[in-house]
Amino acid sequence: MNLANYITLLRIVIIPFFPLIYLKYEFFKINVIWMPYILLAILLFCELTDLADGFIARKKNEVTDLGKVMDPMADSITNISVFFTFTQGWVNIPILLVFVFIYREFFISTLRTICALKGVALAARTSGKIKTFLQAVVGISIVGLLIPFTLGYLSLETLKWISVSLVAVAAAYSVLSAADYIYANWVHLKKFLFD
Repeated sequence: MNLANYITLLRIVIIPFFPLIYLKYEFFKINVIWMPYILLAILLFCELTDLADGFIARKKNEVTDLGKVMDPMADSITNISVFFTFTQGWVNIPILLVFVFIYREFFISTLRTICALKGVALAARTSGKIKTFLQAVVGISIVGLLIPFTLGYLSLETLKWISVSLVAVAAAYSVLSAADYIYANWVHLKKFLFD
């Protein structure tokens, strides 16, 4: 463990507060007007720590195998937690869209593990980084939409329609990024899976 890994771990510890505040803001006596701002602060904190841990690890030359595993895991936990949260309450996105993200992460993680056990580290793809960024942007955008919604400037139907559309785009790109990952690493995957 080093500073960068502790920052990554902090992101994993903080994100459970997102569903707690979205779903139970009344229990915590949080005014509905303030709730989206708190959610936004949590997400921005997670995104800033995501940038910080990578920057610190490279700057201090402390890139570790643990960090290489924890960082994408923290990204997945953050984004999937946000989308799972939004299957409830006002936003109410279809849970099937969230399963796209989950299956993609499990599938790619399994391929990486199989190859790692055979001594081959599959390279990360730019499409995977774009996928993570897109999911973060969608999550932040939906929280942003909660601000005019809670103030009465945006209808529930419009909130749901925009939210579902944004998540559907992110889900479609997740599938494309998985296909890109498989295509780019097909030589290794074919060897280990079919030989």
